Amino acid sequence: MTSQRPFDWPGLMRAGMRGLGLTPAQFWALTPAELMLMLGEPAGAAPMGRAGLEALAARFPDHEDRCDE
Repeated sequence: MTSQRPFDWPGLMRAGMRGLGLTPAQFWALTPAELMLMLGEPAGAAPMGRAGLEALAARFPDHEDRCDE
């Protein structure tokens, strides 16, 4: 059995309705991801930088597939 923190519905409702000025219908229509984005939570990983792109290109180099018939 894994222990999970309970979802803080009262806190999220306060943040959405008081902080963001959402109506209850607007609040409940949001997905959790949309609400977290509106509250300023990061939406995901940072975009890949030049070093990451170069490492990816080195690992999976482009090459021409030629069929010499």
